[in-house]
Amino acid sequence: MSNESVFEAFYDDPVIMALKNNKDLRRCLESENKIAFVLYGNLEILPNIVKKLKAKDKIVIVHEDLIEGLSNSIYAACFIKKYTEADGIISTRPGNVAYARKLGLIAVLRFFIFDSLSYENMKDTIKNVSADAIEILPGIMPQIIKDTKKRTNIPIVAGGLITTKEEVINTINAGAIAISSSNYSVWQM
Repeated sequence: MSNESVFEAFYDDPVIMALKNNKDLRRCLESENKIAFVLYGNLEILPNIVKKLKAKDKIVIVHEDLIEGLSNSIYAACFIKKYTEADGIISTRPGNVAYARKLGLIAVLRFFIFDSLSYENMKDTIKNVSADAIEILPGIMPQIIKDTKKRTNIPIVAGGLITTKEEVINTINAGAIAISSSNYSVWQM
């Protein structure tokens, strides 16, 4: 799947299903939503998780930092590309994200904003980052999203702690192209 078609899907269906266990996987397989962030698994089961999702025509992006058995090496993306049908990766490591892009994978750089220092570090990082999208957590900070949007042309995904339709709308209106959530009720919005 091309990067362009993936981003069209973000705009068409801005609620991304974040899967953290098999229960989430089963619900995702029944859902009409098109995009899934896989936030769990190990080297043995990951290919099967992705295969099930792809069989339902889902766009699958794997959080390589959370897959048991993958190290923090840039080669995690090589494993994902070679042994799964995933469309992309998520990582908190800028070097891993840049390498995944070179492999032709969609690459999402995830940032946790928990204080002013982490926010300043993110602002410095996005000046030179090579990513298809950035994900900001927690996602319930419209002002941070709005300010980040002014600083970069990289599409923004907001994730974490978004639970209401109003929060989804505020986040999108602040400049995020999509939100990611493991909350099943949010998937249905």
